Amino acid sequence: MQYSLADYCKQLVRPAAMAGAVLSYLTLAACTPANDNDWQGYVEGEYVYVAASQGGRLDRLSVQRGQQAALGAPLFALEAGDESAARDQAQRQLKAAEAQLADIQSGKRPQEQEVTRAQLTQAQAAAAKAILQLRRDELQFQAGGIARQQLDDSRAAAETANAQVRQWQSQLTVDRLPSREAQVRAQQAQVAAAQAVLEQADWKLGQKTVTATRAGLVFDTMYREGEWVAAGNPVLRMLPPENVKIRFFVPETTLGRFKLNQALTLSCDGCPANVAVHISYISTESEYNPPIIYSNQSRAKLVYMIEARPAPADALKLHPGQPVEVKLP
Repeated sequence: MQYSLADYCKQLVRPAAMAGAVLSYLTLAACTPANDNDWQGYVEGEYVYVAASQGGRLDRLSVQRGQQAALGAPLFALEAGDESAARDQAQRQLKAAEAQLADIQSGKRPQEQEVTRAQLTQAQAAAAKAILQLRRDELQFQAGGIARQQLDDSRAAAETANAQVRQWQSQLTVDRLPSREAQVRAQQAQVAAAQAVLEQADWKLGQKTVTATRAGLVFDTMYREGEWVAAGNPVLRMLPPENVKIRFFVPETTLGRFKLNQALTLSCDGCPANVAVHISYISTESEYNPPIIYSNQSRAKLVYMIEARPAPADALKLHPGQPVEVKLP
């Protein structure tokens, strides 16, 4: 006698025909017609691995696993003795370069200019004395009291004294002037270089203290306080709410009903109400089927992955790995 699938399903509900409760339940589920508007899926998270660009001992871990961290909240800090000393050194070098630039731009100090003024006063006195001696010798020469050679020496001495006066006058003017433009530019470059070194030292020091660049769940921590952390090694994993997504799979025959940004709803155990999600990705390749020639019967086995994302506020209600049911509205 031949039985239809409907007859077979009716026989399964009779207690005498049950081979086992579990087997009967699974077989009845297979006989239940599928709902074309419901799909099973699960929650998945795209984790953010938080690390420091510099290595060091983990001195302080400010968060715990399972804690919600706000934007800008301190996460962890590495020991920073070497970086702090380098920053202090860079600050002192910058101050020295700036002081030297100010000295070059302002000319010589007042005390140095005072020395030049004293030299000028001495030269002026010597010049006045030389001029008086020249006038006496000119009168003596006219009277025949001295030789011409002595008169020529007096004139040379007066000219020399006047030249020294002009020299010290020019030196005093130079002392009041800043250095040459080329020297100023060179020192300005030294100041800029010292500033860049200080900024680099500040950046390295800042890398030893890490704060949350995005709010989210501290999903896991990889190190304990006192352990050495190599540069670039993640200290903790975070899950921002905007990184929570839903994955589900639909058969090829249903794929055309979905499009990007399409609104869906999902339900799950423990969810207070249906959660709204929007499709963010539709796979262009089939899953779980090798690229071979298939028949019309095997086409039903082709499934395509679809990802949808909830609003950040709703994402806090979901947990990675949690099974959900996705529905068309």
